[in-house]
Amino acid sequence: MAGVRERAEWLAATLVSAPVLSRVTGRLSDLRLPPALLLPLIRAYTHAFGVDLEEAAEPIERHRTFNGFFTRRLREAARPIDTSAGTLVSPCDARLSVIGAVPPDGRLEQVKGSHYSLEALLGSAEDAEPFRNGSHATLYLSPAMYHRVHAPVDGYVRAWRYVPGRLFPVNGAGVRAIPGLFTRNERVCILCDSEAHGRVAVVMVGAANVGRISLSFADLVTNRGAAAARVLAQRPIPVARGDELGIFNLGSTVVLLVADPALAPAGPSAGDLVHMGRPLWRRRSRSWRS
Repeated sequence: MAGVRERAEWLAATLVSAPVLSRVTGRLSDLRLPPALLLPLIRAYTHAFGVDLEEAAEPIERHRTFNGFFTRRLREAARPIDTSAGTLVSPCDARLSVIGAVPPDGRLEQVKGSHYSLEALLGSAEDAEPFRNGSHATLYLSPAMYHRVHAPVDGYVRAWRYVPGRLFPVNGAGVRAIPGLFTRNERVCILCDSEAHGRVAVVMVGAANVGRISLSFADLVTNRGAAAARVLAQRPIPVARGDELGIFNLGSTVVLLVADPALAPAGPSAGDLVHMGRPLWRRRSRSWRS
């Protein structure tokens, strides 16, 4: 029976993974619907997934498209940012799937018994090298969650890489069924430098029904048929913890990589729900280079 279930999960994930299907979903979510149609749709969605509308910056009546609601901002101070020295915070609201040290072989856990390499995730052996003695976390954004992604550290955005690919679902079934899923899905790798923690990568991984990933500091918008590219910022782009980096237009996953070899867990463990701005790790030593 287990083999039949696994085959069914693989088939279902494969059938919906074509980028064009997610592109269509994205275009539908951008349609300007009359309030008589849009508001019941939003209310049905919030009821089905348990969306907390009390946190939203605007009432649902202000939105003109479903995607406008989905990518909603939160009210001011809804997500307090931990700014204590040496703290690295969650870049998003998520369920923490995996958190821990990067293994010596550089292969990260996707699900128990299934792994993928840093090089494949980042699309570059050179970009992967700083993280071999660091830490990593995988953060899954459910349909109910806030879908903007923020800086986990104070520092600078130095570069970003767009890696085109499929759009397999990143839910439990998809992660179980598709080997190397995070290295096969479309993604954007944002590379930052932090005086406190060294190199940090925020990898925004697309998924089925994610019509676009957009960056808040550059004009990149994904799932439009563009070729893979690595962009070096003309000047380092300063960011503080909690500054917005990008937006998922429908849900997905963030893989967070940190070069700092001296991080201690700040409390959350695999399976926990975390809010953007809450601590994931705290630095053990005074400098990431020590």
